[in-house]
Amino acid sequence: MKTLHKRLRRVILVTAAVTACLSLSPLVAHAQNKKLLIGTTSSSSSHYGYFVAVSQLVNKQVKGVDTSVTETGATMDNLRRMARKQVDFALVTTNVMHHANAGTGDFAGKPDTSRLLWVYSVSLQNAIVRKDAEITSLENLKGKKFNTGLKGSATEKTTDAVFAALGIQPDVVRGSTGEIVDAVKDSRVVGYVKSGAGMKLDASSREIATFTPIQILGLSKDQQSKVEKAMPELSMVEVPADSALGTAAYTTWAFGAAAAAAPELSEEMAYQIVKAVCEDKTVQAAAFADVAGVDLAQMTLKYAASPLHPGAVRYFKERGLEIPGRLMPR
Repeated sequence: MKTLHKRLRRVILVTAAVTACLSLSPLVAHAQNKKLLIGTTSSSSSHYGYFVAVSQLVNKQVKGVDTSVTETGATMDNLRRMARKQVDFALVTTNVMHHANAGTGDFAGKPDTSRLLWVYSVSLQNAIVRKDAEITSLENLKGKKFNTGLKGSATEKTTDAVFAALGIQPDVVRGSTGEIVDAVKDSRVVGYVKSGAGMKLDASSREIATFTPIQILGLSKDQQSKVEKAMPELSMVEVPADSALGTAAYTTWAFGAAAAAAPELSEEMAYQIVKAVCEDKTVQAAAFADVAGVDLAQMTLKYAASPLHPGAVRYFKERGLEIPGRLMPR
């Protein structure tokens, strides 16, 4: 009888052990997933929502990965966090990434080794003026009260640099978007520079246009050449006429919103993430309308201004795309 009890006890213990192992196996598998943290921007920004969608997409499409997002101070903060290994990949702008990789501008003497993964949006920089100000070119802004962008923004910093390269010296008025929109409406300033919403004017510019006719000042061919020479991190974009607003076609400077990765992100992992993002047709567009119908691979090769991550290069080559020499890893 004692022998029988011992055998039964042994069977019960073994069964319990096996059951425990089986019940824990999903947790063990989950624990083995590589955890990646994505640096973003303010949670109030549509770009934050975009990266939430990217996180969901990657978690679904890439095996062995568990991503999550964290709110940050955007590009400069994200680059610092990647350097400190606090985030694995993050939101950046292409112009800042150019300076970071080249060790110029704010990164003089201390180049950053992060690399671009993909570009998902292009931020046009639109120089908008009241039509009744009778200003027909950027040169005509000399001495005029004009706002070069939201105070402290990338738009303001970039516009100031573009104007310096072109020798254009308006009487610059600094302020918030709301303050400047009111000033344009009241004719206290002749206009301002504002990032577009994709290829269209943003809401604040359209608000001004409903109050008073506007026009957009584009770059001449000579000005384009000067800006490209002085600021290779910027892209030149041709914008078609808008009959609804009564604006003519023009060419302006722009930079892209993108994702970049810390150098520790493996080529294989970067390849899988870029592949998932570039082949998605619905998840990102539902969160960020600018990417709807856009070939992100083509956009990246057109607007990137610094070397790509080897994993991104691998995917683009797999697609049969030609990669410009300036974007090859080095």
